[in-house]
Amino acid sequence: MQQSFPWLIIIAVTLTFLVMASGVIGMLRPGKTSARRSNILMRYRILFQAIAIALIAVAFLIGRG
Repeated sequence: MQQSFPWLIIIAVTLTFLVMASGVIGMLRPGKTSARRSNILMRYRILFQAIAIALIAVAFLIGRG
């Protein structure tokens, strides 16, 4: 279990970065549709970021014990 945590954290951080970059690129395009899509992507970014932070917190707690 402890060996899989670094990989899960890396995957969550990578997903966060990819979704954030896609959302920022989407905001550069004009139009209502791209703004709506960018808003949805930013919600996914928050989700992946929360998952990454939770995994990091759990990894620290496991490391202490």
